[in-house]
Amino acid sequence: MTTSNKKRVTLFIDLKLLKCAKTQAIVEDISLTALTEKALIKYLPKKTLVRKA
Repeated sequence: MTTSNKKRVTLFIDLKLLKCAKTQAIVEDISLTALTEKALIKYLPKKTLVRKA
């Protein structure tokens, strides 16, 4: 895995949610990072519009 276009982050999430995510990553044979990216890609819109106030 290359990290040239990646940034380390710290998140505080529910412990049960983290355990479920780790388990699912094992089931899918992918890293927790890959699972999180996959979930965010599905959740977030293709384009994010930001308007100035």
